[in-house]
Amino acid sequence: QVCYHVYHAACNGALYSRPFIESFEETPMLVAVLTYMGYGILTIFGYLRDFMREWKIEKCHIAREREEQKDFVPLYQDFENFYTRNLYMRIRDSWNRPICSAPGATFDLVERSSNDYNWTFEYTGRVVKDVINLGSYNYLGFAENTGACATAAGEVTVKFGVGMASTRQEMGNLDRHEELEKLVASFLGVESAMAFGMGFATNSMNIPALAGKGCLILSDELNHASLVLGARLSTSTIRVFKHNNMQSLEKLLRDAIVHGQPRTHQPWKKILILVEGIYR
Repeated sequence: QVCYHVYHAACNGALYSRPFIESFEETPMLVAVLTYMGYGILTIFGYLRDFMREWKIEKCHIAREREEQKDFVPLYQDFENFYTRNLYMRIRDSWNRPICSAPGATFDLVERSSNDYNWTFEYTGRVVKDVINLGSYNYLGFAENTGACATAAGEVTVKFGVGMASTRQEMGNLDRHEELEKLVASFLGVESAMAFGMGFATNSMNIPALAGKGCLILSDELNHASLVLGARLSTSTIRVFKHNNMQSLEKLLRDAIVHGQPRTHQPWKKILILVEGIYR
């Protein structure tokens, strides 16, 4: 049964019958061109200044590794080293900002300044209040220290504890786990579902348990590195379809069913489709 149409309407059973219409804002051509041009110009000037430094023409040596770092093993090689010194250091203060509050929709930042072009930072002692959080996994508000999520989490912790103290196969299985799996299966309109704790190892270690040699994995082109690693570790044949494109997936799926495995044309033992719930 094909559960997606051209506009990506999700088939999720009787629990949610309305189609989910997904759309993306395309990057304007002018913005894309100017962005690439900016990186290109910075790259050219970076190579030019490195050349001039080698010949003692360039007097500014800020984009070179500090003398205290010369005896250490290089953390970067070739272009990574060049990019970090000449491009990333210019805008380093825009990343890795220390916070001093709960990482909710807004949070407080510790103000800092640099006197050596972002190689090192010093804290000023001041705090920047109520900065909008645009770089967090906190989609559902679980990181808040007040509100409905925090209250519900406190109640559940008192009732069920902070952990299972064991795997689900041993003594860590609760009725809540099975209730969640039934709810997910009903929402997706499938026979059953499995729930795992989120983490890199969840994908990279469990996918090899689900598929192996003689199996086919169809993977979204924007899947996380943990899914990619798990697919590779499984030793299965991997084919990639275009992001959220059900026509691309359906074509690969039809070809896999019709033609089977390469050379032998035997049917695949399993066909596993890998997608994510949220891409970022």
